[in-house]
Amino acid sequence: MPPYTSYHAQRTYPMPDEPFCTELNAEQRALKEKEKGSWTQLSHAEKVALYRLQFHETFAEMNRRSNEWKTVMGCVFFFFGLTALLIWWQRVYVFPEKPITLTDEWKAQQLQRILDMKGNPVQGLASRWDYEKKEWKK
Repeated sequence: MPPYTSYHAQRTYPMPDEPFCTELNAEQRALKEKEKGSWTQLSHAEKVALYRLQFHETFAEMNRRSNEWKTVMGCVFFFFGLTALLIWWQRVYVFPEKPITLTDEWKAQQLQRILDMKGNPVQGLASRWDYEKKEWKK
């Protein structure tokens, strides 16, 4: 790789202001001299080497799909798993036990107490309870 240059080529800007390789070795300089002559005398490999001196990638290489999505999805699933483990740990070791008022037995007793006291008999729960049959009205 040549040292850092201001080379910048993208699909939207395919012709950079300066070539990819600015400092040439002896073999590359000889190839540049040969370039000034007839191009029919150049082999395919020499033409490719000249192209590589001017440009870093071809359009096919620029448009090539990368496998970066696999890394991104792996990181996403890793952090989902880490978050799930953290939540599980907090539920087991950090959060207190459920209060007794959230148990099913307590809720049933509370409902029975409201019905026994005939709380809100006009529009509330007591209005939907049949006290003679001991069941909900249909």
